[in-house]
Amino acid sequence: MVPSGASTGEYEALELRDHDASLYRGKSVLKAVKNVNNVIAPALIKQKFNITDLERIDAFMNELDGTEDKSKLGANAILGVSMACTRAGAASVKVPLYEYIRQISGSKKPYTMPVPFFNVLNGGVHSGNDMAFQEFMVAPVSATSITEAVRMGAEIYQELKTVITNKFGGSATGVGDEGGFAPPISQPHEALDLLNTAVENCGYTGKIKYAMDPASSEFFQSEQYNLGLKDKKSAKLSRQELADLYASLIEKYPVALLEDPFAQDDWESWTQFQARKTGVELVGDDLLVTNVKRVKIAGEKKACDAMLLKVNQIGTVTEAISAANMAFGLGWSVFVSHRSGETTDDFIADLTVGLQTGHLKTGAPCRGERVAKYNRLMDIEDELKASGVEFKYAGVGFRSAHQL
Repeated sequence: MVPSGASTGEYEALELRDHDASLYRGKSVLKAVKNVNNVIAPALIKQKFNITDLERIDAFMNELDGTEDKSKLGANAILGVSMACTRAGAASVKVPLYEYIRQISGSKKPYTMPVPFFNVLNGGVHSGNDMAFQEFMVAPVSATSITEAVRMGAEIYQELKTVITNKFGGSATGVGDEGGFAPPISQPHEALDLLNTAVENCGYTGKIKYAMDPASSEFFQSEQYNLGLKDKKSAKLSRQELADLYASLIEKYPVALLEDPFAQDDWESWTQFQARKTGVELVGDDLLVTNVKRVKIAGEKKACDAMLLKVNQIGTVTEAISAANMAFGLGWSVFVSHRSGETTDDFIADLTVGLQTGHLKTGAPCRGERVAKYNRLMDIEDELKASGVEFKYAGVGFRSAHQL
């Protein structure tokens, strides 16, 4: 199972769709499936690789595709096989998937359970409201375990529903692509005020950090950032005005992480904002697309201090791990992420623990494709407890979890 993104970066590996309007309105992936069955599988089996040699397997599939962006066979076709081979490799040496990923990535012990960043308010292309910013998240950094963190997040989410109902009515509690509520708001401070109320009502004031993902490439137009893109109002900001808006929100609210505050090629704005040293984790998503080439450029430009890791942006597990290790080598943190078009597969839960990234985002505690990841993380925690293996919860140190 391979996820799909609604908000995609220009430099991502290509997700192969059929584009046949008579089938699922062009969204079917029969070509990708055919490529797995008729091209990748026979060629891979013929090579007789050792199943634990994932790097050679992934490199072979990339060579078989022969394009920079995996557009011949499709990143979704290649990634499905890469993930399956990763699981098969773990099974062959009889270790859990997270331990296998730890071994092949070179991560150290003890294990670190991540802080979950719950996307509880949706905007942008993930919702039908007028909010230009795409995601507002809550992170239970004061929890002592992933299990407690999930409970805190679920409580805030349910209280947020009550807050929105009281303010806007029951019809305003519809959810966006990632399970977060999408009330009729258009300004980021409105979203953060709703979070403040829900957190306070739950008795968690001072125990929760917030995160924002504006996904600003979606509203970058003619060298300006149009926050009124969805409600058709005049709300065009210059680069400096948008940077100042972020700084004011960070000063007023407990924002710990800011993802894609500027467009994917607006390098100057990224570098200038990073130099402001606001104290937040500055995460590149569309900017980096889990690609070592983009990470290298960002490192040279000092454009950010964290990489968002989405395996389907690059198309193989080993390339995603290489990008993470390069980010770690730069002294950055790594933030593992789901996609808006998710599956019920829980691979990224093991990936987060195996790489010791210390935090991940995988949506609201709402629907099955999101909850599956949280359930898997709690299962891993229970497994580690039962085995007596040393582990910790990342908590307030989520940014430096890999270095601990």
